[in-house]
Amino acid sequence: MTAWTPHVTVATVVEKDGRYLFVEEHTEGVVHTVFNQPAGHVEYGETLVQAAIRETLEETGHDVKIDHLLGVYTYTPPMFPDRTYYRFCFLAHSIGYNPDAELDTGITGIAWMNLDELQASARARSPLVIKAVEDALAGKQFPLSLIYEHFSPSLTSHLDA
Repeated sequence: MTAWTPHVTVATVVEKDGRYLFVEEHTEGVVHTVFNQPAGHVEYGETLVQAAIRETLEETGHDVKIDHLLGVYTYTPPMFPDRTYYRFCFLAHSIGYNPDAELDTGITGIAWMNLDELQASARARSPLVIKAVEDALAGKQFPLSLIYEHFSPSLTSHLDA
């Protein structure tokens, strides 16, 4: 029996003038680069919102304000059936940009595209990338208060350090 591994990830959908912010990146098991929302794993001691802000900055140079929860998505990649990604996707807007920021390893650049351009590229990292833009365009959004995160006292003292 294969061990199953859950992964908690976050992503941000950042829209400006009808276009969405994507990272172009290398990904495991794929020859060419792919497009993804700024996204990544939640690190020890982070809230979901903190992780989304950090990942967006590290991958794009954009500092963002998180506005709403777009949705919670799951994905099990066909080539890795022992992994399931739980993706908390947020709507955000850019509040600052550093064009000289050093981007995370594996990121080759950023791109602003509309849904048609993303689909025409045929390089969305997963079906979740397209689904998130479709949901944003459909006006889906939920208040951030939908998320309640309770940290134990020992973790809270770690966060204050």
